[in-house]
Amino acid sequence: MNKMMKAGLAVVILIVIAAVFAPVIAPQDYRKQDVSNRLMPPSKAHVMGTDELGRDVFSRLVRGTRVSITVGVLAVLISAVIGVLLGIIAGYFGGVIDNIIMRGVDIFLTVPTLFLILMLIVFLGPSVFNIVIIIGLTSWTDIARIVRAEVLYIKKLPYAEAAAVLGFKKRRIMFGHILPNAFAPVLVYITFGVSGAILAESGLSFLGLGVQPPEPSWGNILTSGKDYIDTAWWLVLYPGLSIFAAVFSFNLLGEGLRDYLNPKLDREG
Repeated sequence: MNKMMKAGLAVVILIVIAAVFAPVIAPQDYRKQDVSNRLMPPSKAHVMGTDELGRDVFSRLVRGTRVSITVGVLAVLISAVIGVLLGIIAGYFGGVIDNIIMRGVDIFLTVPTLFLILMLIVFLGPSVFNIVIIIGLTSWTDIARIVRAEVLYIKKLPYAEAAAVLGFKKRRIMFGHILPNAFAPVLVYITFGVSGAILAESGLSFLGLGVQPPEPSWGNILTSGKDYIDTAWWLVLYPGLSIFAAVFSFNLLGEGLRDYLNPKLDREG
């Protein structure tokens, strides 16, 4: 484990702790308004200042951490389940099944992801649940291709061929023998995917299509603060740094895991 991976892991752990223990860590109620103290700069009473309604920015950022981590993890788990299932079926059975699944992946990739996400958000409406579902359903293609490539390689190894010769059921071979040995790239994908989902949620919330006020997220805190950037810099700086730190640390962790686990990501089926 190199130093950069350790640094990324340390920040990720801190972010997860903040998300889990948000009510304990936040010094004030993130919903409490105090217009008499609106747009107050950072101080002992408010370490990251207050917003346009007098709400404590630090408390809102801590609460937003829970939203971002929830969206990131759940969305990636959905995409991983879909991608792994389709990838292992395509790689193991091959032939017509493989062609159908992979041509479906190719067709899906021709649709701009951002356009698809925005279209679904407009159709379903903005909410945390809908964002999780939409990001999960639009980000499974890469993992499907990765898993397929791994399965095409692993199923030709002696132990996999021996399991087939011994008459093991295909389901047991696929999920009991092949999938565990193809899990390394899946883990790397999940790590990178969380950072991508966090960034997507922040972008949607910044545009007003994500998490809706009064529920705070890093994106909608940032979009509220942009109107006061000349007079209240802390409303833009701290949520921006939060997004950057989360995305950068998950990417560092993913890069470190890729080197540590050394998955053969360059193999093509």
